[in-house]
Amino acid sequence: MGAADVVPGVSGGTIAFITGIYTRFLHALKSFDLEALGILQKSGLKAFWTHVDGAFLLTVFAGLITSAVSLAKLITYLLANHQLLVWSFFFGLIVASFVHVAKQVTHWRWPTVFSCIVGAVAAFAITTIAPTEAQPHWWMFFISGMIAICAMILPGISGSFILLLLGMYGHVLSAVTEKELLLVGLFVMGCAVGLMIFSRFLSWLLDKYQQVTFSLLAGFLLGSLNLLWPWKTVLSTYTNSHGLEKPLLQQNVSPIEFASVTGLAPQTGTCIALAIAGLLLILALEKLTAK
Repeated sequence: MGAADVVPGVSGGTIAFITGIYTRFLHALKSFDLEALGILQKSGLKAFWTHVDGAFLLTVFAGLITSAVSLAKLITYLLANHQLLVWSFFFGLIVASFVHVAKQVTHWRWPTVFSCIVGAVAAFAITTIAPTEAQPHWWMFFISGMIAICAMILPGISGSFILLLLGMYGHVLSAVTEKELLLVGLFVMGCAVGLMIFSRFLSWLLDKYQQVTFSLLAGFLLGSLNLLWPWKTVLSTYTNSHGLEKPLLQQNVSPIEFASVTGLAPQTGTCIALAIAGLLLILALEKLTAK
């Protein structure tokens, strides 16, 4: 989940769903409430730890944070130097993830089909919004954490991409790699508040409208493929706060058009192979989860 959340366009929620821990994760998050506080006061720490599924959450977040911190520099390097290959791998991963989530819908009727279309259109619309560059005020780290974490636990909508739209992706990644503990702490606090609020809403949706919610999540995955298409041409750029030129608007093109416009090799064969590798990885995880 941590590795996926570092990449703009891939959601940690997708990984949680595929590995079969998604529902348990949401229920554990929403268990932090007044009832949990009462259990802590009356029955002690052990009963509270059991009520909130503490061992499970500790394991998940320890893995998530370790992965995100250790892979931040690697992902930054790969996106800067091997962008085509990275997007190709995750494109295949998300295609397989869509199939996996869609299979959770046992009855495809008009409500579920409509919900899937709504999710796909919403995710597609989000991926077409041009990213901005924000001034990194301290409070922006808290707010961006609150907003981005909602996307991080939704399969198909990337928390990292939401940070890009907010203009905070580079600032948050820089704070992590440079170990600016105050800013990272504010971001984590925002994530915690956002998790407490949004996990309750999402868990309620899954409890009350499971099939429609699953189809909506499948639609999110389908619509997000627009962002992950490997071959893009830059229509316009902007200069960020560090004086670096960044893509502002991009357009998906064919490998042939990519080569003619950019003068770069499209690496079509390697990209297809990596997309298949991403797809096979999800199928392997699916079988492992079934066991």
